[in-house]
Amino acid sequence: MMKVGIVGAGSIAFGTAALVEQQGHKVTLWSPSGERTRALARGEALVAQGAIQGTFHPAVATSAADLVAGAEALVIALPAYGHKTVLDAVAPHIAPSQIVIFSSHASFGALYLSRLLAARGISIPIVAWGTTAVTGRQSSQTSVNVNTVRKQVDLATVPAPSSDLGLSVCQSLFGDRFRDRGSLLAIALSNLNPQNHMGIALGNMTRMERGESWSQGQNVTPNVGRLLEDLDKERIAIATKLGLEVRDIFQHFHLSFHVPISSISQMNQEMHDAGNGGSGPTTADSRYVTEDVPFGLVMTAKIGRLAGHPAELHEAGVRLFSAMYGRDFTEENDLLNALDLDAMSLDELKGLCRDGFATA
Repeated sequence: MMKVGIVGAGSIAFGTAALVEQQGHKVTLWSPSGERTRALARGEALVAQGAIQGTFHPAVATSAADLVAGAEALVIALPAYGHKTVLDAVAPHIAPSQIVIFSSHASFGALYLSRLLAARGISIPIVAWGTTAVTGRQSSQTSVNVNTVRKQVDLATVPAPSSDLGLSVCQSLFGDRFRDRGSLLAIALSNLNPQNHMGIALGNMTRMERGESWSQGQNVTPNVGRLLEDLDKERIAIATKLGLEVRDIFQHFHLSFHVPISSISQMNQEMHDAGNGGSGPTTADSRYVTEDVPFGLVMTAKIGRLAGHPAELHEAGVRLFSAMYGRDFTEENDLLNALDLDAMSLDELKGLCRDGFATA
């Protein structure tokens, strides 16, 4: 049994906690605000329904130091716009014997953590996932509906010599569902949520603004589906230019939602018919935009420019959403800004993705 600290208390954190405890390990949750863990801190149980069913009893940490002190492994499981803040909070307490897992990785957060630890003279395995192991919705402060547990999750570990350990720990904690892609740069191009959510949000923005209740899968209509497929072609083309192997959108939906490969629209219709299509956002203030545009689309666009293969649709999406929301999403990625990615050469980025930052 391993002791696992999870940073976050939303739907992914709750679903991940249920999966880890189902595997026989012990979880402690930490919510930076403390709001979403109040009921659990009082001793109430976490109830999971759907793809994971059961009653679980994760502990609750009162601070970052408390969480780190009691954990062998840490899992970062909250939206990317919260990553820098929590990494700044946990990094001073991390010990050389620990391992950190990003569920999922965004905007080279693994490199930002590597730099924080290197300044302390520490190097640990940092595992980046291309997507989350679970999807779901938090129905209350003590319950989560897990829509699916993915059959396969891509990962990479920094520094690269720690790859075997990173894979082994993930298999122990979450089951045999991982494929090591061997490169953090590949994982940076493996998260399909930003491109998919871009197409879904653009095609259904008025539903989001009006707070309607709508099926996400059902509304990936043929036109929206074709947009998702073309966005995917851009991402795959960048990966190919860099000599990287990443899954395509058809494999993603097949492995994540257990539907046969077809057009993306048809696959989503089958998900909807099976009751697994999910619900679309009921507000324009959704992470589909506020997280995925600055921390997903902006990052892919930057990698595309570095690789000499601009992602024109991704860049158009950033501009369109910036116009819709009246804000410049290119300026909102605090991780890339802290790393000063624009000042790096492609070779420098590749080296950091392989080795991490050198310890002081």
